[in-house]
Amino acid sequence: MRKRAAVVLTMMGALAAPSAQAQDAVAVFAGGCFWSVEAHLESIPGVVSAVSGFAGGTVADPTYPQVIAGGTGHLEAVEVRYDPSKLSYEQLLNAYWHSIDPTDPSGQFCDKGPQYHTAIFYQTDEERALAQSSRDAVARALKADVATQIRPAATFYPAEDYHQDFARTNPQRYRAYSIGCGRDDALRAVWGDQAFAGLPGH
Repeated sequence: MRKRAAVVLTMMGALAAPSAQAQDAVAVFAGGCFWSVEAHLESIPGVVSAVSGFAGGTVADPTYPQVIAGGTGHLEAVEVRYDPSKLSYEQLLNAYWHSIDPTDPSGQFCDKGPQYHTAIFYQTDEERALAQSSRDAVARALKADVATQIRPAATFYPAEDYHQDFARTNPQRYRAYSIGCGRDDALRAVWGDQAFAGLPGH
């Protein structure tokens, strides 16, 4: 069991004040199974929508079977649209980090393979700098190397309809997957009391 983080990432979370803008902003995160990442991030006040899909690969319009089989280079990812007047990018980063195991280079929890690697796809130089700073803060907090990549924005392809809002539309199947995968227990082993920080109800 990894040593639990003893501190909150003070540069993020509640200390980050969102700036007022006129339109929704977009962020893309890969964090293993997109069902879980979507369910976590779309629950945050200020998030307008979260869509499961694929990013970072070389094949246009990939299907789920293609991505899972490997060879397309895509990661399971989630595209988040949010209102920056209510939620900052730093706050999204905070919630993202605390809902994954950033130290695992082989995937996430029971899902292993390149398609389950973790990554932050930045849109601007400012987002790149914020993502890198947050990754450094995570490494210090966990006292461990961080495997999560910081990558430039790539074409995002939505997954098939049956994957969207899976935790809500298929609650029993999702619960069975989540328990069987041991995601919550594994997150608490990594983050301790800070697991799910920045997410409602935690």
